[in-house]
Amino acid sequence: MSHRLMVGVSACFFHADANRPIFTGKTLQYVEQSIAHWVMSTGALALMIPNPAGDTKKGDVTLADYAERLDALVLEGGSDVWPGSYAETPLEERWSGDRIRDAYEQELLRAFEARGKPVLGVCRGLQLMNVALGGTLWQDIDTQRPGAVRHRDAAVYDRNFHDVQFVAGTRLAALHGSAARAKVNSVHHQAIKELAPGLVVEATSPSDGLIEAVRRPGGSYMAAVQWHPEFHRRDEGTLDDTPMLADFLDAADAVKRR
Repeated sequence: MSHRLMVGVSACFFHADANRPIFTGKTLQYVEQSIAHWVMSTGALALMIPNPAGDTKKGDVTLADYAERLDALVLEGGSDVWPGSYAETPLEERWSGDRIRDAYEQELLRAFEARGKPVLGVCRGLQLMNVALGGTLWQDIDTQRPGAVRHRDAAVYDRNFHDVQFVAGTRLAALHGSAARAKVNSVHHQAIKELAPGLVVEATSPSDGLIEAVRRPGGSYMAAVQWHPEFHRRDEGTLDDTPMLADFLDAADAVKRR
């Protein structure tokens, strides 16, 4: 591209841990390398957006300042969404999620939305988007949806795959032409239960009907997928996610040129 778009990537968190040998007792914010490289694959700049809140906060920088200056936002994958974010109690302690990250990313989403700038969610990002807009989640697929296809296998991690089926007539289906189905990775144990008002389903897992991609038609660009496009490799026969990334960045470019 003749000019480089600046794409914000939400941060993952390692919260303060007195037993961690590196940066003991300190909070770490980071991005996973693959998501940054995926965004950069088209020539866009990927910039992590740190959470300005916390016990070491200094200055007056806000997330709205980042939304004002950046061209688009990617909500990346990572920890579970706290069930309290959708008015539920964790079924088990290990599914308590990260309420600090939830609040931070919901504020980020609202800041970019308020400025009409595109937002793309990946894995947790899809779940967070759904919750932020009023939907709910299955806290654990194996527990609450017995008989569902295996959506997470820790032994193989991002080499766990299943098919998704595109919903005819949607933007995602149009981006992939005549293909009705595609192979994607699957690295999640939570999933959308109640779809948020205003979102439409763009892909499902045909084996169990779980939602795999969503979009908000009308208004500013807002879309998300349950798989990790940044983990796909061409030699595995997985979906080519280049059209989705290009569509997202084209939307960012259009806003920038207004």
